[in-house]
Amino acid sequence: MVQSAYSSATANVHAALRRISARDARVRAWLHVDDVGALAAAQALDAQGGANGPLAGVCVGVKDVIAVAGMPLTHNSPLFTGFVPSEDAGCVATLRAAGAVILGKTDTTEFAAAGRNAVSANPHDFTRTPGGSSAGSAAAVADGHVPLALATQTGGSTIRPASFCGIHGFKPTWGLVSREGVKMYANSLDTVGWYTRDLDLCDRVCAVFGLAEAPPLGPQPLRIGVFRTPWWDEMTPGGKAAFDGVAAAMAGAGVVMVDIDALPEFEHLNHDHRAILFREGAAAFLSLARSRPDLLHADFHLRVDALASYPDARLREAHDRAAAARTGFERAITGLDAVLAPSAPGIAPRGRSPGEPKFNQPWTLLHAPVVNLPLAQGEGGMPIGVSLIAPRYADRRLVAVAREVEERLGLARPSA
Repeated sequence: MVQSAYSSATANVHAALRRISARDARVRAWLHVDDVGALAAAQALDAQGGANGPLAGVCVGVKDVIAVAGMPLTHNSPLFTGFVPSEDAGCVATLRAAGAVILGKTDTTEFAAAGRNAVSANPHDFTRTPGGSSAGSAAAVADGHVPLALATQTGGSTIRPASFCGIHGFKPTWGLVSREGVKMYANSLDTVGWYTRDLDLCDRVCAVFGLAEAPPLGPQPLRIGVFRTPWWDEMTPGGKAAFDGVAAAMAGAGVVMVDIDALPEFEHLNHDHRAILFREGAAAFLSLARSRPDLLHADFHLRVDALASYPDARLREAHDRAAAARTGFERAITGLDAVLAPSAPGIAPRGRSPGEPKFNQPWTLLHAPVVNLPLAQGEGGMPIGVSLIAPRYADRRLVAVAREVEERLGLARPSA
């Protein structure tokens, strides 16, 4: 489903509802669709006589760890059955103020963390996962239900599903988008991101969230670092071929590709990510483990019980090394416009598991902005994406670089 910047909000909602009705019995992207509320909001927009905001009339799906006033907020957990918040999360309120229409809530791994997997299917192959934890949001955009959906990332939960589903996924610099009203997992890592079917809409969303406008790119050729990561040998043969094919295509399109053999402290970052994730995750779920132990999934009890495995000294070491790695990364890529790296080891696996996060976790810990570009295919024509990464706070410049790459490759899409 393609939605213009503004045609008729009501028409957009009707089109989205028709698509969901036709497809979601198989895709299962949605936990809740507010057709009445969405139509009322759309009619109110149309009654104003035209475009009202940069996202006027754009339908949005919201991952069900993010509060939307008047809609269930379950976190895919029996602990929150029947809970309906009275206020929007900050990110949702910002989208509404820009004219977006909130259509409903999308499926997620329990608490965007562990426990119960989402039941959503990959629209390209219903036997395969769309990735997690932002499974429903990725599937909804990939299958054309909505042009925009909110996601979150603590490890790889925005970028990896984008790769598996063949869509654009954007994880902004940590801390730039409000997490008020979003279930916390690991405070030092959690980031609100989003999925779109094109980069023009992605950039409009960046602007709505107040991310600084980037100056125009200069006439000089783009310079992109090629970083295969220390886990290249764990890529599937199809994943390796897809990544190398994208790098070669970019070089053939006039992009200067610069091999990067190593980055400062990078080999330690997944271990440090895990230490921070488990220690902060234990804090996030401690109260539920104490007050509602019978309904809390065993995975979260394990996290709480693992507190002693990550003592203060280990947490301090992880945070200190991550801080050094952030500045080290930015020094190492001076003179480059972005870094190209794998988004996932290969195509989406069969089943409903979220997928392997190790290709995403270091960038999350570095707090860097990341965009997934749906530029390749693997076995059976399944999507494989690649990541472009930039220094912190270069978010919209990263989107501009990504757009330039797509234009050079002849892959730009019309704006949603």
